[in-house]
Formats: sequence, C-alpha cells, structure tokens
Amino acid sequence: MTAKAIFITGAGSGIGQATARYFAQRGWFVGLADINAASLDDTASSLQLGQFSRHVMDVRDRDQWALALRDFHSASGGRFDALFNNAGIGTGGQFADMPAEEADRLIAINFNGVVNGVIMALPYLRASKGVILNTGSASGFYGTAGLALYSATKFAVRGLTEALNVEFAKYDVHVCSLMPGFIDTPLLDQVTGDSNETASEKLRSSGMEISPVSSVAEAAWKAVHSNKVYTPVGKLAKRLNLLSRFFPSLLVRKSKQMDAASNAL
Repeated sequence: MTAKAIFITGAGSGIGQATARYFAQRGWFVGLADINAASLDDTASSLQLGQFSRHVMDVRDRDQWALALRDFHSASGGRFDALFNNAGIGTGGQFADMPAEEADRLIAINFNGVVNGVIMALPYLRASKGVILNTGSASGFYGTAGLALYSATKFAVRGLTEALNVEFAKYDVHVCSLMPGFIDTPLLDQVTGDSNETASEKLRSSGMEISPVSSVAEAAWKAVHSNKVYTPVGKLAKRLNLLSRFFPSLLVRKSKQMDAASNAL
C-alpha cells in the first residue's frame, strides 16, 4: 500500500521543517513547499530519496499552487491525505509604524496563502477524505498589542478553520488548526533593537515561555490524527485558550504582558 502523504508549506525551516521530518520518520511521503529553494534543500537533505517531493512556490500564487499540488500528487503515487497550511511571516511592531506594503504582504501570506491552499487542495482532499491543518497562533485567542495585524491574520485563520470544519463535514474532510505560543525557531535567533540580545533572550527576560519546535511537530501529528478543531501548543497558548473561554478580564492583563514582550523586540 502506498504511504500516506502530506503537503507542507513553509517546509524549509522552523515548524514546517520539523513537521516534515516528524511525518517522514513515521513513514509518510512528504511534499516540501517553500519560497526559498536553499532552505528546501536543507530540509530534503535529512530525508530519504523517494520519501519526498520538492516544490519551490509562493503561497500567494494560485497557479504555482496548482502546479505544485499536481506534481506532488503524482510523486506520491496518487496519495494526498493531509495539507499543512503552515507558511507565514511574523512581522510585528506597532501598527502605526508598519509600512502599508508590509501590511499587505503579511495579510497576503498569512491569510490569503491559507485560503489559496484550501481552494486548490480541496478537490484532492475530498477524494481522499483527508485533513486540512492550518498554523494559527496563541495570538489568535485575543488581539495582541504590538502584533496587531499578525494577530488579526491568525484570528482569521482560526475563524476560517472553525467554519470550514463544519462546512466540509459533508465531504468527510476534517479542518483543524495549531495554536502555538512563542516557538524556538530561527526567527527568534535574530538580534533586535539597539542591544546585542536576540529576540528569544528578550522574550525570556520578559518572562515569556518559548516552546521547542519539536513540540509543534508532535502536535501537528496528533492534530492530523484526531477530531479536535484546534490544538494549543505550549503553556502560554493553553493558558490563553482557557482565559479566552472563562476569564476574559484576566486575558486583558495577559495581553498587556505580551505587549510588553513584543515591544521589547
């Protein structure tokens, strides 16, 4: 029997790379998609030949989606069991300081890219009764000052996920989302501001938890194999999930702490 297959965007680094390796180690065929060809080579170098396909693509371009998914479906032997809509960027800072062009880019990648993935992959996943997994964020539980537009895109991903999980039930397609907090990816290794501290160092000094990227890959595996609509990853995300449902006033206080941490970046 042909191995199950998952197509992962943003597979060149961070969460996408860790998840690709995690699924491959468990016998899945993995479609590696990223806009950065060199980073795709890095991910592919840790996988066995015949266990993956490689696709340089921009999630904002539906024609590139169509080509990549067609080639992936062929390379996987006709299998397409899961789509991991993971590609995204983490632009932060005060809303008033963000250039309009960067705002457009953030929305186009973080939300429109997810919509494009759903549109283009749905015919394959209806045929396989598969799973759509989207990368959300703990910032999708409550609007995060200092990350306002990023937070808004993750709210949008969360809303889309919840709605489509209901709509697509008639197709036996499960739609779910990961909701991680701060994750230990190369993005947090960057030096920020006028100091020589990295983003991760500043977050830790602000008292914010940073979860290992392996925890997100493990959560992605569990999400694809469960009926949950969204999965918080890390203590921060689990706290925000709880507060958003039962203690909204306390969530405002937690949001101010996150604002202070994001401003430190």
